[in-house]
This record gives sequence, structure tokens and C-alpha cells, in this order.
Amino acid sequence: MAQLNLTPVVWIFFLGLCLYTCPTSAQLSRHHYAKTCPNVENIVREAVKKKFHQTFVTVPATIRLFFHDCFVQGCDASVLVSSTKNNKAEKDHPDNLSLAGDGFDTVIKAKAAVDAVPLCRNKVSCADILAMATRDVIQLAGGPFYEVELGRFDGLRSKASDVHGRLPQPEFNLHQLNSLFAANGLTQTEMIALSGAHTVGFSHCNKFSKRVYNFKSKSGVDPTLNEKYASDLKSMCPRNVDPRIAIDMDPTTPRSFDNVYYRNLQQGKGLFTSDQVLFSDPRSKPTVNAFASSSKIFHANFAAAMTKLGRVGIKNAQNGNIRTDCSVL
Repeated sequence: MAQLNLTPVVWIFFLGLCLYTCPTSAQLSRHHYAKTCPNVENIVREAVKKKFHQTFVTVPATIRLFFHDCFVQGCDASVLVSSTKNNKAEKDHPDNLSLAGDGFDTVIKAKAAVDAVPLCRNKVSCADILAMATRDVIQLAGGPFYEVELGRFDGLRSKASDVHGRLPQPEFNLHQLNSLFAANGLTQTEMIALSGAHTVGFSHCNKFSKRVYNFKSKSGVDPTLNEKYASDLKSMCPRNVDPRIAIDMDPTTPRSFDNVYYRNLQQGKGLFTSDQVLFSDPRSKPTVNAFASSSKIFHANFAAAMTKLGRVGIKNAQNGNIRTDCSVL
């Protein structure tokens, strides 16, 4: 960043502008279904809206599903595939067992709505439906609208063994986060922007309990945690708590897709080590401060990062297909 002689805020804003000026992937197009299913985005949006009004969990569940899909074998809907007696699929890897069912249900309902239109039946990939649904839940929760590039094909493979080491873990430090995201062509700034999705996320207690009960410190509590927040976490997640209990990752505005996540980090209220390290590490702190200071800067960068994430490992007609059932290869 320093080599460019730009302040963090200005440089980050320039990255956000990339959303409108960067070239798209050669295969992807915002108008991919203009002839085969011209109303596809409205069809998906209406189905997602119905699901959203049933439960807010639709928002974090769908976003997380998209991320977990793209980071393993690319954005090819392989995470949606069900296991068979001869194949243990991605969704049954331990790192994916906590994916909420409402995310899968959102895609299933959107796919059914698309296929109910004769012109569109079996023309739109599950991967594209997931990408559109993700954009829609983000906007419904108050986040930015962005154009979704379309034209992905669905993957022909889904194996639990492919998931190992491909997804960020709650205890990751900045180097580990940067390495994992770089492996998918994403920069540190894009990683920090995408982490902002935790503004509407939730987590089971066992994912962070070590920070409040078994940390290597005199008190047993991670010193980077806000004391009052640590106390609140202990109240919500007592020792030996029911493993099904989950809490909001943003204790302030959990149902709003906003930049409060970054303000929470400034106050020591990052739930995971991998959240709080973004502020505690001086290499990433300026970006957190920039996003905390401006919703406009955060939204622009988040939208640009989501667009770039959506290009990871896409499949074409040679190494993919369009599934008639998203859960079956």
C-alpha cells in the first residue's frame, strides 16, 4: 500500500471502483441468459424474498454457502451435492456440517421457481442461482446491490476430501488468512472486505469458547477481547453448553448488513480470533479503520470482492453441466 503513496482510504476506494471498471471473466456475462431465460434475476429475487420473510437466517446461511462453495473447487455448486453410498460429498465434511439448512433451501426454492417457467427449465445453472441468491440476500439485509456475472456451469465432482485445508478457521492469524485467500486470487483488502459478511453471521459456541475459557493467559481469556464482551460471551455460552446453541457474530446490529462489524473490531468485539486479528495486526488495521469510517467504502469494496470471488474456479461446458437437481451430480 505504501509503495503506491496513497492513503489507505483512497486506495481502498479505488479498489471499490473496480466493480464498475474491471473486465469480467471471459466466460461470464451480466446478460448470459438474455435469450434463454431473460427474467431469471427477477424470478430468483422473488423466490429469495419469500424465503427471507420466513426467516432472517436465510441471509447468513446463503452467503456462507456461496463462500464455502467457491473456496472448494470453485463456484460450481459442488457444496449443494448430497452424498451417496459411493461418494461422501463436500457438504458432509466436518467444516461444512454447520452450514444452515436455510441456505440450501433458498437455492432449492429459487431453482424450482426458475424451472417452473418453461423457457427457463434446465437452462440456468445451480451455481448461477446461488450467486444471484447471495447478492439478493445481501441487498435484502441492507447491503449493496451489485450486478452478478452469469454463465457458470455446475461441477461434476463433489468430494468431502477436497474440503480439507480450503476454508478459513476461527483461530487463523493474518498470515494464514492471507495465504488462503491469495490461493484463490484474492488480496488482503478483499479478504478484509469479505470478512465483513460476519456482520450478519452467527456461530456455535464451540468455535470460540477457547478464547473465553482456555486461552493461554492468567485469566484464561484472550486479552484482545473486550472485557464486557468476554463476560457476555460466557453468559451466552457457559461451559458444557448445548452444542446446538449459536450466537450472533455482530452483537450490535446482527440483522443489518452494515459496517458495524469493523467498529466492533475497534472495540475488541470480534468473535473469532480471525476477526479480531484484522484490527490487532498493524498490517490490516488501517483497512479495518477505513471500512469502519465509511459504509460507502465498505459496500463498494465488498461488492467488488464478491464479484471477484464469483469468478473463482468457474466451470464451462467442457468440465461442467447444468444440473436438473442441484443435489445430484
